[in-house]
This record gives sequence, structure tokens and C-alpha cells, in this order.
Amino acid sequence: MPTLILTVGLPQSGKSTWARMQECPIVNPDSIRLALHGKPFIPESEPFVWAIAKCMVKALFLAGHATVVLDATNTTRKRRDEWKSSKWTREYFEFERDPVLCKTRAEVTCMDAEHLAGLIAAIDRMNAQYEPVAEDEGMSRLNRD
Repeated sequence: MPTLILTVGLPQSGKSTWARMQECPIVNPDSIRLALHGKPFIPESEPFVWAIAKCMVKALFLAGHATVVLDATNTTRKRRDEWKSSKWTREYFEFERDPVLCKTRAEVTCMDAEHLAGLIAAIDRMNAQYEPVAEDEGMSRLNRD
């Protein structure tokens, strides 16, 4: 059965860097957003972004890939449960939860003040609602690099 690996971590925690080092296709909602409307985040388009992401995962498995990485924050069980399927197994790669480090990285990588402010707010919001992967959700590995 194919495997969907869900990254779990705050923005700027290293998820995309890790995902690029894997030898399998990546579905990345941030890239979908940029391709769709050229901006990091527009709330009204989020349902469409996630519909595209789900279609991409299904298409990659249909194309014969055994493993696909969903490079997204997945910081709540509700978000992770949206990826349940009888057609694939789920595994998780959980990243160290360090909001101070994530904010520092955001300050270095963001090109404009508006994007930085939105990213800092997202880090704070996701840190406040963060739910670690529970044992009954499936196999989880923790990245402490």
C-alpha cells in the first residue's frame, strides 16, 4: 500500500528542507498558493488550495509512486485526519517545536514586512493550537536536527 508522509511542524521549522532531501514527490501547499495566485496566503482561496493538494496526492499515487510527502504544517489532529484514506497509509515526520527559532528564520527569509508579519502571526497561532501526533494516529518520527 502506498505511504503518505505528513510533515508536522510550525512554519520555518525545516519541513521543506527535509522534504526536498527525500527521494519521492512532494506536495506543498505553499507552492500551490504561489502558482495559483502569486501570494503566500489568501484566506478565500484556501479551500481550492487544499482541493488541489488532495488531487495531487491522489494523482501521484495513481502514477505509481509508492511514497509521497505532504509538506505542510499539519499541526492539529483535525488537519491530519483530513488525510485518512483506505488507499494509503499515513506516517508522520514531526519537527522540533521551537517558535523562537522559527521566528528568527522567518526574519531572515522574508522579503517584505507584510509577509513577515503574517508569518509571525501564523507561527504564534499554530504554536498555540499545536497537537503532537498521538500514538493512535500512526507511525511518527521526530526530527531533532
